[in-house]
Amino acid sequence: MPSYVLVIGELLIDAISCEYVDHLGQAASLSLHPGGSAANFCRFLHTYQVPTRLVAAVGQDGLGRQLLDHLRTIGLDTSHVATVAQHATTLIVVGRTKGTPDFIPYRDADAQIAPIADDLIAPAGLLHTSAFALSQQPARDAILQAFDRAAQQGIPVSVDWNYSEKIWTKPAEARHTLEKLQMLNPLLKFSLDDVNRMKGESLNIEQAKAYLSTLQSSVTCLTCGGDGVWYKATQEDWQFRPAQVITDIKDATGAGDAFWSGFVRAYLGQSSLAVCVEQGIQTASQRLKGLL
Repeated sequence: MPSYVLVIGELLIDAISCEYVDHLGQAASLSLHPGGSAANFCRFLHTYQVPTRLVAAVGQDGLGRQLLDHLRTIGLDTSHVATVAQHATTLIVVGRTKGTPDFIPYRDADAQIAPIADDLIAPAGLLHTSAFALSQQPARDAILQAFDRAAQQGIPVSVDWNYSEKIWTKPAEARHTLEKLQMLNPLLKFSLDDVNRMKGESLNIEQAKAYLSTLQSSVTCLTCGGDGVWYKATQEDWQFRPAQVITDIKDATGAGDAFWSGFVRAYLGQSSLAVCVEQGIQTASQRLKGLL
Protein backbone atom coordinates (compact mmCIF):
# COMPACT_ATOMS: atom_id res chain seq x y z
CA MET A 1 0.00 0.00 0.00
CA PRO A 2 1.32 3.53 -0.79
CA SER A 3 2.78 5.81 1.86
CA TYR A 4 -0.44 7.74 2.51
CA VAL A 5 -3.69 9.12 1.15
CA LEU A 6 -3.56 12.92 0.92
CA VAL A 7 -6.98 14.35 1.78
CA ILE A 8 -7.53 18.04 1.01
CA GLY A 9 -10.80 19.54 2.19
CA GLU A 10 -13.21 20.54 4.86
CA LEU A 11 -12.69 20.10 8.59
CA LEU A 12 -15.61 21.66 10.45
CA ILE A 13 -18.11 21.39 13.26
CA ASP A 14 -21.37 19.52 12.67
CA ALA A 15 -24.03 20.87 15.01
CA ILE A 16 -26.44 17.93 14.85
CA SER A 17 -29.97 17.97 16.22
CA CYS A 18 -30.29 15.86 19.35
CA GLU A 19 -33.51 14.33 18.07
CA TYR A 20 -34.57 12.87 14.74
CA VAL A 21 -36.19 15.56 12.58
CA ASP A 22 -37.72 15.82 9.13
CA HIS A 23 -36.36 19.37 8.81
CA LEU A 24 -34.39 21.78 10.97
CA GLY A 25 -37.49 23.73 11.90
CA GLN A 26 -38.23 20.82 14.25
CA ALA A 27 -34.81 20.91 15.98
CA ALA A 28 -34.91 21.95 19.65
CA SER A 29 -31.29 21.34 20.65
CA LEU A 30 -27.96 20.66 18.98
CA SER A 31 -24.83 18.72 19.88
CA LEU A 32 -21.39 19.54 18.45
CA HIS A 33 -19.36 16.93 16.59
CA PRO A 34 -16.17 17.03 14.48
CA GLY A 35 -17.23 16.75 10.85
CA GLY A 36 -16.77 17.59 7.21
CA SER A 37 -16.91 15.03 4.40
CA ALA A 38 -13.18 15.16 3.70
CA ALA A 39 -12.27 14.93 7.38
CA ASN A 40 -14.73 12.07 7.93
CA PHE A 41 -13.23 10.19 4.98
CA CYS A 42 -9.75 10.72 6.43
CA ARG A 43 -10.85 9.56 9.88
CA PHE A 44 -12.50 6.39 8.55
CA LEU A 45 -9.36 5.48 6.58
CA HIS A 46 -7.29 6.06 9.71
CA THR A 47 -9.62 3.81 11.71
CA TYR A 48 -8.78 0.99 9.30
CA GLN A 49 -5.06 1.79 9.61
CA VAL A 50 -4.64 3.39 6.19
CA PRO A 51 -1.97 6.13 6.51
CA THR A 52 -3.42 9.56 5.78
CA ARG A 53 -2.54 13.26 5.74
CA LEU A 54 -5.23 15.92 6.08
CA VAL A 55 -4.83 19.40 4.58
CA ALA A 56 -7.53 21.71 5.96
CA ALA A 57 -8.11 25.07 7.65
CA VAL A 58 -9.89 26.04 10.87
CA GLY A 59 -10.38 29.32 12.68
CA GLN A 60 -8.24 30.64 15.50
CA ASP A 61 -11.05 30.04 17.99
CA GLY A 62 -12.46 27.56 20.47
CA LEU A 63 -14.15 25.41 17.84
CA GLY A 64 -10.93 25.21 15.86
CA ARG A 65 -9.07 24.09 18.99
CA GLN A 66 -11.77 21.50 19.62
CA LEU A 67 -11.26 20.05 16.13
CA LEU A 68 -7.47 19.95 16.45
CA ASP A 69 -7.73 18.32 19.88
CA HIS A 70 -10.06 15.68 18.44
CA LEU A 71 -7.68 14.85 15.59
CA ARG A 72 -4.77 14.50 17.99
CA THR A 73 -6.83 12.31 20.33
CA ILE A 74 -7.59 9.81 17.57
CA GLY A 75 -4.01 9.89 16.31
CA LEU A 76 -4.33 11.95 13.13
CA ASP A 77 -1.50 14.23 12.08
CA THR A 78 -2.48 17.93 12.40
CA SER A 79 0.70 19.46 10.98
CA HIS A 80 -1.05 20.36 7.71
CA VAL A 81 -4.21 21.81 9.30
CA ALA A 82 -3.86 25.59 9.20
CA THR A 83 -5.22 27.82 11.96
CA VAL A 84 -6.23 31.08 10.32
CA ALA A 85 -6.75 34.35 12.18
CA GLN A 86 -9.78 36.55 11.48
CA HIS A 87 -11.75 33.61 10.11
CA ALA A 88 -14.27 31.62 12.14
CA THR A 89 -14.28 27.83 12.14
CA THR A 90 -16.93 26.60 9.71
CA LEU A 91 -20.08 25.18 11.30
CA ILE A 92 -22.87 23.17 9.67
CA VAL A 93 -26.21 22.73 11.40
CA VAL A 94 -27.48 19.24 10.49
CA GLY A 95 -30.77 17.50 11.15
CA ARG A 96 -30.38 14.01 12.63
CA THR A 97 -32.04 11.62 10.21
CA LYS A 98 -32.15 8.10 8.83
CA GLY A 99 -32.11 9.52 5.30
CA THR A 100 -30.56 12.54 3.59
CA PRO A 101 -30.14 15.25 6.24
CA ASP A 102 -31.35 18.83 6.08
CA PHE A 103 -28.50 21.25 6.77
CA ILE A 104 -27.58 24.93 7.00
CA PRO A 105 -23.93 25.94 6.35
CA TYR A 106 -22.15 28.75 8.20
CA ARG A 107 -18.87 28.89 6.28
CA ASP A 108 -15.63 30.75 6.72
CA ALA A 109 -12.26 29.23 7.61
CA ASP A 110 -12.65 25.96 5.68
CA ALA A 111 -12.09 27.80 2.37
CA GLN A 112 -8.72 29.23 3.45
CA ILE A 113 -6.65 26.30 2.19
CA ALA A 114 -3.27 27.47 0.90
CA PRO A 115 -1.28 25.97 -2.00
CA ILE A 116 -0.03 22.46 -1.24
CA ALA A 117 3.71 21.77 -1.30
CA ASP A 118 5.12 19.38 -3.89
CA ASP A 119 6.90 17.33 -1.22
CA LEU A 120 3.51 16.54 0.33
CA ILE A 121 2.00 15.47 -3.00
CA ALA A 122 4.83 13.37 -4.44
CA PRO A 123 4.83 10.55 -1.83
CA ALA A 124 1.02 10.18 -1.86
CA GLY A 125 -0.65 7.12 -3.32
CA LEU A 126 -3.91 9.01 -3.96
CA LEU A 127 -5.31 12.54 -3.52
CA HIS A 128 -8.91 13.05 -2.44
CA THR A 129 -11.23 16.02 -2.11
CA SER A 130 -14.93 16.93 -2.19
CA ALA A 131 -17.27 19.25 -4.05
CA PHE A 132 -17.80 21.07 -0.75
CA ALA A 133 -14.07 21.84 -0.46
CA LEU A 134 -13.92 22.98 -4.10
CA SER A 135 -16.87 25.34 -3.83
CA GLN A 136 -15.02 28.42 -2.57
CA GLN A 137 -11.78 30.27 -3.22
CA PRO A 138 -8.88 30.22 -2.46
CA ALA A 139 -9.30 26.51 -1.62
CA ARG A 140 -10.54 25.64 -5.13
CA ASP A 141 -7.41 26.86 -6.90
CA ALA A 142 -5.12 25.25 -4.32
CA ILE A 143 -6.86 21.88 -4.69
CA LEU A 144 -7.05 21.94 -8.49
CA GLN A 145 -3.37 22.86 -8.72
CA ALA A 146 -2.47 19.99 -6.38
CA PHE A 147 -4.61 17.58 -8.41
CA ASP A 148 -2.97 18.72 -11.65
CA ARG A 149 0.50 18.09 -10.24
CA ALA A 150 -0.56 14.70 -8.87
CA ALA A 151 -2.01 13.61 -12.21
CA GLN A 152 1.19 14.66 -13.99
CA GLN A 153 3.06 12.26 -11.69
CA GLY A 154 0.63 9.41 -12.30
CA ILE A 155 -0.95 9.68 -8.84
CA PRO A 156 -4.71 8.90 -8.95
CA VAL A 157 -7.17 11.55 -7.78
CA SER A 158 -10.54 11.00 -6.15
CA VAL A 159 -13.56 13.30 -5.76
CA ASP A 160 -16.71 12.90 -3.71
CA TRP A 161 -19.00 15.19 -5.69
CA ASN A 162 -21.23 16.02 -2.71
CA TYR A 163 -22.78 18.91 -4.61
CA SER A 164 -25.36 21.21 -3.07
CA GLU A 165 -26.81 24.47 -4.29
CA LYS A 166 -26.53 25.72 -0.70
CA ILE A 167 -22.75 25.43 -1.04
CA TRP A 168 -22.24 26.43 -4.67
CA THR A 169 -23.96 29.78 -5.03
CA LYS A 170 -22.98 29.90 -8.74
CA PRO A 171 -23.90 26.59 -10.44
CA ALA A 172 -21.87 27.50 -13.54
CA GLU A 173 -18.71 27.45 -11.40
CA ALA A 174 -19.57 23.94 -10.23
CA ARG A 175 -20.03 22.72 -13.80
CA HIS A 176 -16.76 24.34 -14.88
CA THR A 177 -14.90 22.80 -11.93
CA LEU A 178 -16.30 19.35 -12.69
CA GLU A 179 -15.18 19.76 -16.32
CA LYS A 180 -11.64 20.52 -15.14
CA LEU A 181 -11.63 17.49 -12.87
CA GLN A 182 -12.71 15.19 -15.69
CA MET A 183 -9.52 16.05 -17.56
CA LEU A 184 -7.63 14.27 -14.75
CA ASN A 185 -9.55 10.99 -15.21
CA PRO A 186 -10.58 10.84 -11.53
CA LEU A 187 -12.33 8.32 -9.35
CA LEU A 188 -15.78 9.90 -8.98
CA LYS A 189 -18.39 9.27 -6.30
CA PHE A 190 -21.91 10.63 -6.62
CA SER A 191 -24.99 9.88 -4.59
CA LEU A 192 -28.36 9.94 -6.32
CA ASP A 193 -29.14 13.09 -4.31
CA ASP A 194 -25.91 14.69 -5.60
CA VAL A 195 -26.95 14.02 -9.20
CA ASN A 196 -30.43 15.43 -8.61
CA ARG A 197 -29.04 18.59 -7.04
CA MET A 198 -26.46 18.96 -9.80
CA LYS A 199 -29.09 18.58 -12.54
CA GLY A 200 -31.71 20.61 -10.70
CA GLU A 201 -34.37 17.95 -11.24
CA SER A 202 -35.53 14.66 -9.79
CA LEU A 203 -33.99 11.83 -11.80
CA ASN A 204 -34.53 8.12 -11.40
CA ILE A 205 -31.54 5.78 -11.18
CA GLU A 206 -31.47 5.02 -14.92
CA GLN A 207 -31.53 8.73 -15.77
CA ALA A 208 -28.77 9.41 -13.24
CA LYS A 209 -26.64 6.64 -14.78
CA ALA A 210 -27.19 8.12 -18.23
CA TYR A 211 -25.95 11.50 -17.02
CA LEU A 212 -22.92 10.03 -15.26
CA SER A 213 -22.05 8.06 -18.39
CA THR A 214 -21.33 11.38 -20.10
CA LEU A 215 -18.58 12.22 -17.58
CA GLN A 216 -14.96 11.26 -18.10
CA SER A 217 -13.50 9.26 -15.21
CA SER A 218 -11.46 6.17 -14.47
CA VAL A 219 -14.20 4.90 -12.13
CA THR A 220 -17.68 6.23 -11.34
CA CYS A 221 -19.80 5.12 -8.39
CA LEU A 222 -23.46 6.03 -7.92
CA THR A 223 -24.67 5.33 -4.40
CA CYS A 224 -28.44 4.96 -4.02
CA GLY A 225 -28.88 4.35 -0.30
CA GLY A 226 -30.97 1.27 0.36
CA ASP A 227 -31.23 0.69 -3.41
CA GLY A 228 -27.57 -0.28 -3.63
CA VAL A 229 -24.60 0.95 -5.65
CA TRP A 230 -24.07 1.21 -9.39
CA TYR A 231 -20.50 1.45 -10.63
CA LYS A 232 -18.49 1.39 -13.84
CA ALA A 233 -14.94 1.74 -15.14
CA THR A 234 -14.06 3.68 -18.30
CA GLN A 235 -15.60 2.19 -21.45
CA GLU A 236 -17.31 -0.55 -19.45
CA ASP A 237 -20.96 -1.26 -18.67
CA TRP A 238 -22.61 -0.39 -15.40
CA GLN A 239 -22.50 -3.05 -12.68
CA PHE A 240 -24.70 -3.32 -9.58
CA ARG A 241 -24.17 -4.30 -5.97
CA PRO A 242 -27.13 -4.46 -3.54
CA ALA A 243 -27.06 -2.61 -0.24
CA GLN A 244 -26.82 -4.50 3.01
CA VAL A 245 -30.20 -4.72 4.74
CA ILE A 246 -30.05 -2.87 8.07
CA THR A 247 -33.17 -2.96 10.21
CA ASP A 248 -32.02 -0.49 12.87
CA ILE A 249 -30.25 2.52 11.35
CA LYS A 250 -28.63 4.59 14.07
CA ASP A 251 -27.56 7.54 11.90
CA ALA A 252 -27.03 8.09 8.17
CA THR A 253 -24.70 11.06 8.67
CA GLY A 254 -21.30 10.23 7.16
CA ALA A 255 -22.40 6.95 5.59
CA GLY A 256 -21.33 8.11 2.13
CA ASP A 257 -17.89 9.06 3.47
CA ALA A 258 -17.62 5.65 5.10
CA PHE A 259 -18.55 3.94 1.83
CA TRP A 260 -15.88 5.79 -0.10
CA SER A 261 -13.23 5.14 2.54
CA GLY A 262 -13.91 1.42 2.23
CA PHE A 263 -13.86 1.63 -1.55
CA VAL A 264 -10.57 3.53 -1.67
CA ARG A 265 -8.97 1.23 0.90
CA ALA A 266 -9.67 -1.76 -1.36
CA TYR A 267 -8.70 0.20 -4.47
CA LEU A 268 -5.27 0.98 -3.02
CA GLY A 269 -4.88 -2.73 -2.37
CA GLN A 270 -5.48 -3.29 -6.11
CA SER A 271 -8.73 -5.16 -5.57
CA SER A 272 -11.29 -5.55 -8.35
CA LEU A 273 -14.01 -2.91 -8.61
CA ALA A 274 -16.58 -5.42 -7.34
CA VAL A 275 -14.50 -6.01 -4.21
CA CYS A 276 -13.94 -2.26 -3.77
CA VAL A 277 -17.69 -1.61 -3.89
CA GLU A 278 -18.47 -4.49 -1.54
CA GLN A 279 -15.91 -3.24 0.97
CA GLY A 280 -17.43 0.22 0.66
CA ILE A 281 -20.89 -1.18 1.39
CA GLN A 282 -19.61 -3.10 4.41
CA THR A 283 -17.89 0.02 5.78
CA ALA A 284 -21.00 2.15 5.26
CA SER A 285 -23.05 -0.51 7.05
CA GLN A 286 -20.77 -0.23 10.06
CA ARG A 287 -21.41 3.51 10.10
CA LEU A 288 -25.18 3.11 9.74
CA LYS A 289 -25.19 0.67 12.66
CA GLY A 290 -23.32 3.20 14.80
CA LEU A 291 -20.21 1.00 14.98
CA LEU A 292 -17.88 3.40 13.14
